[in-house]
Amino acid sequence: MTSAEDQLEAEATSTPSRNDVGLAFATRAIHHGYDLAGFSNSVQTPVFLTSTYGFESVAANEAAAALGGRLYAREYNPTTEILEKRLANLEGAEAGLVLASGMAAFGTLILSLLSQGDELIVHKTLYSNTLAMVEQGLPQFGIKVVAVDLSNPSNLNGAITDRTRLVFFETPINPLSRILDIAGIAEHAHSRGVKVAVDSTFASPALQRPLELGADIVIHSLTKYINGHGDALGGVILGDAKTLHLLRETGLRYLTGAALSPLSAFLILRGLKTLTLRMARHSASGLAVAQALEAHPAVAWVSYPFLGSHPDHEIARRQMSQGSGMLALGLQTGFEGARRMMDRLKLIIRAVSLGDADSLIYHPASLTRSRKSIRTDAHLPDGVGDDLMRLSVGLEDAADLIADLEQALDGI
Repeated sequence: MTSAEDQLEAEATSTPSRNDVGLAFATRAIHHGYDLAGFSNSVQTPVFLTSTYGFESVAANEAAAALGGRLYAREYNPTTEILEKRLANLEGAEAGLVLASGMAAFGTLILSLLSQGDELIVHKTLYSNTLAMVEQGLPQFGIKVVAVDLSNPSNLNGAITDRTRLVFFETPINPLSRILDIAGIAEHAHSRGVKVAVDSTFASPALQRPLELGADIVIHSLTKYINGHGDALGGVILGDAKTLHLLRETGLRYLTGAALSPLSAFLILRGLKTLTLRMARHSASGLAVAQALEAHPAVAWVSYPFLGSHPDHEIARRQMSQGSGMLALGLQTGFEGARRMMDRLKLIIRAVSLGDADSLIYHPASLTRSRKSIRTDAHLPDGVGDDLMRLSVGLEDAADLIADLEQALDGI
């Protein structure tokens, strides 16, 4: 490692002047990485709306370039740096890199670490846009993608080759809310020298920290629970300092250029301050809603990790502190019943995102059918049936959400 890389790693792992060693997660979510004295004693993090930086001399400019390009806002911004340090601390990572969206995070990760001839193993079910990228985008770069059922970690044994560079999966899985065993998958992958990356968006670091379970890299769509207010896009990659330096210097600097705006970083830092409280409320309401739906005669099935009926309940309890606010369900009346029920909702909003204060619901099969008019190859992810609806339980009173769902179900 060069001296410049040594300096970057030291900065990534250093303790800020505010000493928060030993402080709890909720406290660090508010304070870590920010020293008021360094920013005119502003209690709130300033937003640095600048595209470039000036230097007092040519020598100082050259020194900044040698330490990772602190010259231009795509590569460095004080607001985004605070967010990176705080998220890395909460996830238990050495360093982090924030990007313009969750898909920007996935694209930066894969295009920086894999090249032509390399192989990527993914779980058979993925978020629809991630699925589109691995099916249509990566083959254009000569990267082979191998889909494996990772619900049994031993399935990796027959899938890993000498060209496998990374295993990637989501848990909880979007939109099924199924759970994969992070520790088990990591053990099998590491035995063959392969790194593991986990998309932990559905849980957030408040409920699940994959690095503590053996994963090497974690990504999040910051748009979802970490921001929590539906007003900013963002993504993050978290892991060891050496890998994150590579991702910043290649993926962000010249492969994708997908920099997060400082205003979005500010909004996400604001949302992060209430993450612990919000995830507790999302989880409590999510369980209450799931239990009510499971008891309704019009509902055929409910998938929520902390329901006793969930097939991965034991794993979920082992690696998550609470169940989050995400659930999937299907009705006895299938595709048409889902459409009728959703149209009858009065409080819950029909929308495709998740993790907001507002409760949101969508029907993947309806959207997929409509997309076929412009994309004939559009299809549902593996395991997602025509009846599945994904519900993101928000911060409203759980009784009001249950009442809205019940009146909608009673009318179909």
